[in-house]
Amino acid sequence: MGKSISRPGPPLYLWKSDDGQEGKKQVISRKISRRAIAKTLVAGGAGVGLSRWATSQATTSGPFTVGDLSPVHPGVWRVTIGVPASFTPVSSRLIPPNAAAFAALPKAGKAPALSISASRSARGCTVRLPLKPDEQIFGLGLQLLSFAQRGSKKTVRVNADPKMDTGDSHAPVPFYVTTEGIGVLVDTARYATFYLGSAHPKPTHPIAAANDASVDPKYGNIETADHENFVMIDVPDAAGVDIYLFDGPDMLSAVRRYNLFSGGGFVPPEWGLGFWFRMMAKDTQGDVLALARELRDSKIPCDVIGLEPGWQSHSYSCSFVWDKGRFPDPNGFLAATQDANFHVNLWEHAYTHSSSPLFSALEPHSGDLGVWEGLVPDFAGQPARDAFGEFHGKTLIDAGVSGFKLDECDNSDYTHNWSFPECTVFPSGVDGEQMHNVFGLRYQMAIWDAFRNRGRETYGLVRSSGALAAPYPFVLYSDLYDHRDYIRALANSGFSGLLWCPEVRQADNEEDLIRRLQSVVFSPLAQVDCWYMKNPPWKQTNRNLNNADKFFDDWQQLEARCREIIGWRMQLIPYLTAAFQRYAEDGTPPFRALVLDWPSDKRLHKVDDQYLVGDRMMVAPLFAGEKSRKIVFPEGDWHDFWTGASIKSATEISVPASTEKIPVYVKSGSLVPWADVGQFARAPETRQLSVRVYGNGSIPFSVGTSVGSQTLSWKHGAGKVEGQGTDYNVHSWGVIG
Repeated sequence: MGKSISRPGPPLYLWKSDDGQEGKKQVISRKISRRAIAKTLVAGGAGVGLSRWATSQATTSGPFTVGDLSPVHPGVWRVTIGVPASFTPVSSRLIPPNAAAFAALPKAGKAPALSISASRSARGCTVRLPLKPDEQIFGLGLQLLSFAQRGSKKTVRVNADPKMDTGDSHAPVPFYVTTEGIGVLVDTARYATFYLGSAHPKPTHPIAAANDASVDPKYGNIETADHENFVMIDVPDAAGVDIYLFDGPDMLSAVRRYNLFSGGGFVPPEWGLGFWFRMMAKDTQGDVLALARELRDSKIPCDVIGLEPGWQSHSYSCSFVWDKGRFPDPNGFLAATQDANFHVNLWEHAYTHSSSPLFSALEPHSGDLGVWEGLVPDFAGQPARDAFGEFHGKTLIDAGVSGFKLDECDNSDYTHNWSFPECTVFPSGVDGEQMHNVFGLRYQMAIWDAFRNRGRETYGLVRSSGALAAPYPFVLYSDLYDHRDYIRALANSGFSGLLWCPEVRQADNEEDLIRRLQSVVFSPLAQVDCWYMKNPPWKQTNRNLNNADKFFDDWQQLEARCREIIGWRMQLIPYLTAAFQRYAEDGTPPFRALVLDWPSDKRLHKVDDQYLVGDRMMVAPLFAGEKSRKIVFPEGDWHDFWTGASIKSATEISVPASTEKIPVYVKSGSLVPWADVGQFARAPETRQLSVRVYGNGSIPFSVGTSVGSQTLSWKHGAGKVEGQGTDYNVHSWGVIG
């Protein structure tokens, strides 16, 4: 007899559908003999097999009927193609749209006149949208390796540390926006592939003999004027899909509509906008408190101290329990940090070790495969989120922890394949591929809910996010570390409702440290991460020498420069607060690429190393080892933030590497509040403001606090403060330049 091929598996498992109904699914254990397979092939013939395959293709291939555009919110339209999946980012969303805020946007017109077509096949669903000859494309989430996307192919697949420009990302988002003022959201939790003008129709007619004598391969994407250009989206494993269109009518307003559809932005707590310092992975309670004292004694501002894996009794996978050797008195430790006006942020990931007190409650609500010998919570379902969040609330948040760094919630195709497979089965009914696309965001919700249920604010870090992320108070980070990639990610993040931290984790030398630190203070979260260094990097940037306590001869001088730069962050907090308030009010990204505000300026379509902060500030970081950099100015007159020097509209300049401060510019007419430096947010000094006036000071500035709002204006050479209830005091006005 032929040998049997056994395919064992569990005979039965429970699942819950998207509507929460429990059901059962039978898994059949099969034994198939090679002789039986051969007999079937001989009896049926290869032709029958091919015939059956062809019949299958015929019944699953062909054009889809594309539904009409249906209004969802002002300027937001949905078109349904075929039968969409039951589990998608929109259908499973946990935060509703900020419907009332759409009134603050430009009045919406008629439905966009886009000719959308779709087809189906055994593979899934394919959608085509038109693309104008000069229409450029941006977005698709946190793209570190490219900026303008026309002519590219991107697969929106969750992955840590992508090494190639394939679309893999910590936070892929199936949303793009074009310079025509149209945003497109493909509502799928599958790994969709976007051909952004890189697919072309086949030729249909013969032509006369060609005269092209070139033998060079044409590897670049080539568009010709007589060919149709389009975006093609391949959604695998789908019998249909919903497409959402966001009609600006301008590019920035299209993104604002997407952010409001996501639920709107948020305003971080003031301490979250201060300076953060993360400790070495194995530091003890004593080490942390000693570093806290050193920061205060050195007059280096700091609001948040982050603990890395060593705070836990088991970290891969996580126990979520304090290590008694390193932290013998957690409550005393948290009380001591609070007394010194520090907030504590704890590192973790979601994979739950069997020694964790959370294990038993979570085990029924986890996937059928594990990671690092730990459970993978089914965050697509409410039971897992509730169990996970409440455990954190009762054991950590109630004790005084202010936030968390949610690590390793992405995928691992480029990082040793440690994560859960795409074929993982979860009780909620989703598979591993779908779970990867929502895992980071649902993880955020589990933690955020624990704070919200207690009336507490939080601001945290996360290594994966996705579609509809704007309302969540978390900032992305990565283990990749190229400075230019970090700044490109910061510019890209604003296209997709994401926030990004270009943290200072390592530096090649003193210049590199200064340039990275200057960049991070002009970002959503200003952090130095010393998880593998014993001492602050201004004492020694070389890891081995730092850990051996061998410092720079003149480290105090470098520390003084870093102290000044960190001080800038504290002075920026009122301005950053106002930028985030607008994010919450009308969806305007607080950090964004220049092209969003000036889409018709083709020079800006490639500018991925400058970005806007708020409504009037532009930042152009310097990079270590480069002799100079070019800075491109959009329309309108500008001023150097530091000196007040004027720059004419739409010009370009070169800035030498010898420039001490990071190049920052503001629109002419701007008022910018500049707080006095305090050692922590809400220190008495930080309530004292000077107001910097540029040009004629015609652009007023408004900022709110928890108790009121304040508007600053400048007329006829004098400043005026209007509003009441805030605790800010303006002590001086100064015309800069």
